[in-house]
Amino acid sequence: MTELVLSRAGRYPGMAFAAAFLVALVLVAWIMPMPYNPITPNAAVTLLPPSSAHWFGTDTVGFDVFSRTITAAGRDLPLAFGGAFLAALVGVFFGLLATRRGIASTLVMRSLDAFQAFPLLVLAIVVVTLAGNRLSMVVFAIVIIEAPRFMRLVRAEGLTIRELRFIEAAEAMGASPTRILLVHLLPNVSGVVAVQLSIATANALMVVAALSFLGIGVSPPDPSWGAMIQSGARQMTTGQWWIALFPGLAIFCVVVSLNTIADTLDQILARSDR
Repeated sequence: MTELVLSRAGRYPGMAFAAAFLVALVLVAWIMPMPYNPITPNAAVTLLPPSSAHWFGTDTVGFDVFSRTITAAGRDLPLAFGGAFLAALVGVFFGLLATRRGIASTLVMRSLDAFQAFPLLVLAIVVVTLAGNRLSMVVFAIVIIEAPRFMRLVRAEGLTIRELRFIEAAEAMGASPTRILLVHLLPNVSGVVAVQLSIATANALMVVAALSFLGIGVSPPDPSWGAMIQSGARQMTTGQWWIALFPGLAIFCVVVSLNTIADTLDQILARSDR
């Protein structure tokens, strides 16, 4: 699957640009020095509009919005990807397990149905709050929300693949259930998992932003896009639009980039099936 994507990536410059943008954004946040300290405010420059000195303006306490917007990318994006990746691991494992005939599959799916009866975002908020508002709990909250989607997707795809002749041949030759799962099913669901991983990362970023908007997860003065939007939303009515606009644009650009990658991967896999 990796070789297929790399061999055809040159035909899809949009995906290459989107991936380069995401990587560059994180590297700039981690490596490049910011023009102003993102966690130390300057009360002498509060609520300045965008200018050559402060490209994205300043907020109510004197933080440089540009420095905090870029710095937040180095925290929010890894949190989103880490949570989505762990959700994929959990979801693929249980999704493959649920393709087996018998009581195990029934237990997994009934447990999933019961779990999804709860409002998952509300459950994530409760978990993060009760666990001490730690970043590791934000990742766990993402896993709670995204893992069921991977489970259902992998199970549906796996059940379709199990009906193909090569699976019947492998079983007739005495292949063990574990070998069927790891050697025959897992490689054949990796494509849809890759597409879903990109979508899940975009969803996870929205979860991170939502939690920080509510004051959960990333603790001040560390920057987070959701917290910056929450801080700037109160100033929109008085004309200070830039405080919330730029972190909101950052989320928009990242989500569009991730969806572009997902759409392109889906096109590549669809063409490979012809």
